[in-house]
Amino acid sequence: MSSRVLVIEDEQRIADFVSKGLQGAGYTVEVVNTGKQGVDRVHDSDFDLILLDLMLPDIDGLSVLETLRNRKVTCPVLILSARGAVDDRVHGLEVGADDYITKPFAFVELLARVRALLRRGQPSAERLQVGDLVMDCVRRKVTRAGEGIDLAPKEYGILEYMMRNPGKPLSRTMIVDHVWEKDYDGLTNIVDVYIRHLRSKIDDRWQRKLILTVRGIGYMIEAQPDRAPAAVEVS
Repeated sequence: MSSRVLVIEDEQRIADFVSKGLQGAGYTVEVVNTGKQGVDRVHDSDFDLILLDLMLPDIDGLSVLETLRNRKVTCPVLILSARGAVDDRVHGLEVGADDYITKPFAFVELLARVRALLRRGQPSAERLQVGDLVMDCVRRKVTRAGEGIDLAPKEYGILEYMMRNPGKPLSRTMIVDHVWEKDYDGLTNIVDVYIRHLRSKIDDRWQRKLILTVRGIGYMIEAQPDRAPAAVEVS
């Protein structure tokens, strides 16, 4: 399940830019335009991260932040602000923000900050399992049906990302973004090559295939039922 991000930003151009970028990176994003709407949405639903503008039309963003912290909302808050003075940044962090980025900003920097806050806020599972495939994340060991499987570092990284998102279609862009930690730039073929390597190691010798091709999207890992969904093929 993808992380849920709430964007509290009244400038529509920035809100759209941030929302589309984060959705493209695999996050579920909701946008509200006022401080009151933001407080209400956090009260009504759980979010993994909040992006908060300071200059809102109704309530100052710092007041929104203070309200959330007083209500024991603990999810990370990343402030987006045109106020770039050191005193402003320090004050925002003292009030309870987890990070602070000044406008204008490059999306790649924002995405890196988002990833870092989400990693900090969500402890990773030490053991992952899909069907009879097991990954020990502490010892970096993989077994299927009890048999050890040796993986190269990038193969391990792709498999771990897939196993942390079982049943979720992952685009090639998302795989590159998480495993190579760089912008997607024509690396479609290299993703396909690594998927073939993974299949040769974890699927070829077993009747039940775990790595599925999702037509028009990319790949996902799932312990298939007897009959796979129509939108999915094994190849």
